[in-house]
Amino acid sequence: MSQKKILENIKRLREITGVGFKDCKLALDENSGDIEKSIEFLRKKGIAKATKKMSRTAAEGLVLVHEESNELAIIEINSETDFVAKNKDFIDFCKQLAEINFKVKGDLNKLNDFKMKNKIKVKENLISLISKIGEKITIRRTYFIDKNNGKNFFYVHSALEKNIGKIIAAVKLNDIKDSTQEDFGKKLAMHIAATSPIAIDKNDIKKEILDKELEIIKEELKNSGKKGEMIDKISNGKINKFISENTLLNQKWIMDPEKNVKEIIKALNPALKILDFERFKVGEGID
Repeated sequence: MSQKKILENIKRLREITGVGFKDCKLALDENSGDIEKSIEFLRKKGIAKATKKMSRTAAEGLVLVHEESNELAIIEINSETDFVAKNKDFIDFCKQLAEINFKVKGDLNKLNDFKMKNKIKVKENLISLISKIGEKITIRRTYFIDKNNGKNFFYVHSALEKNIGKIIAAVKLNDIKDSTQEDFGKKLAMHIAATSPIAIDKNDIKKEILDKELEIIKEELKNSGKKGEMIDKISNGKINKFISENTLLNQKWIMDPEKNVKEIIKALNPALKILDFERFKVGEGID
C-alpha cells in the first residue's frame, strides 16, 4: 500500500473515531489497513473516543424498494438527521444499495461485500460516506419477496421520489388471476403501511410476543388493584384485542372500519390468500 493511501486511511479512521494519529496508525497496521476491523480494534482497546460517531443514534434516513419481474427487495438506510437523508451523496448511495439489495436477494452480508459502481465494496464506501458527511450511517435491515406462487404489491408513504420514502409496505397474494386482485393488493399495501400489523393471523405471532404482552397486561391490572379471577378474565379480553389489532386478517379495514380484512377478502374472492408481507418505517424501534 502506498504512503499516500496509508495517510488517507489514517485520516478517515481519525474522522470516524476521533482517535489520535498514533493509535489509528497502530490499529491499521494491526489489521492490514482494514478500516472496519480497525474501528473494532480501537473499541476493544477501550479508547473512549473510538465510538465518537458510531455510538450516536441514527434514526432518520430512507427506505427504498426495488422491483423487477414481480419480485421486491426493500432496504432501510439510517442517518442521524433528516437533513443528511436529503443529501444528494446519501441518496445516490441509497439508490445503488437498493439495486444491489435486489441482486443479492436481501442478504445483508452479501450486500456489504458487493462492489459498487466505483469497484469498491459497499462496506468500504459506507465508511467513506460517514467520513465525508460526518454522521453515523447504518444499513439497518433488508427484505426480499420472491415471485413464487404469488403476485406482489407495494406502497411508498411520504415518497421523496419514486420508490424512496419514509414507510414502505409490501404484500404478496396468491396468484388467482382475478381482476379484483390488482386493486385490492395496492389497497392492502396501503393498509399495512397505516396499521403496522405484526403477523398475518393469530398463529403467526411469535409466542414470546404474546407471553410478554400478557405479562404486561397482568402487571398493569395488579397495579390497578384487580385480583385473582378478575385479572385472568380481563387479561383474556385484552390479549384477544391485542391479537385483533395486530394481525393483518383481523384488523379493521382502513377503507371500511365496519369490517375486518378477513371479511373483505371473503367478499372479494374466498380463494384469495395473503402469503407474505413486510413493512419498513424509518427509525422504527431504534432507541
